[in-house]
Amino acid sequence: MKVILLKDIKGTGKKGEVVNVSDGYARNYLIPKGLVKEATQANLKILNEQIKAEKIKEDREFNEAKELAKKMEDMTLEFYSKAGDGGRLFGSITSKDIAENLKKKHNINVDKRKILLNEPIRTLGCMYVEIKIHPKVVAKIRVEVKEKE
Repeated sequence: MKVILLKDIKGTGKKGEVVNVSDGYARNYLIPKGLVKEATQANLKILNEQIKAEKIKEDREFNEAKELAKKMEDMTLEFYSKAGDGGRLFGSITSKDIAENLKKKHNINVDKRKILLNEPIRTLGCMYVEIKIHPKVVAKIRVEVKEKE
């Protein structure tokens, strides 16, 4: 029996796929549990429309992320901190600080886990930090750390 998967099923397939399963497995387990629906012409047409709508949504999100990345690459985030000898900071600038600065000064919401910072910034100067806006889009933003007087 041909069925459309409504959820991922281990060993059978992923959500949205059309697969062949045995009649008994479909009628006695998958359909009563709401994991699949029968692959009729009407259901296949609905599935195709859903796939098209999802594709359009993904394209729109990707384009918005690219525009945001262009906007972010022109920005410079400035931080002021006390520093000791050799430009070493008392404390550090973390991904949380960068996310808060983006929110406060530029009104851009970025999850701190999306900021690709291996370790906190502990020195004065200028550096570039990567921010993963979308799975396919990474923006580089300039971060300047200056000494507080």
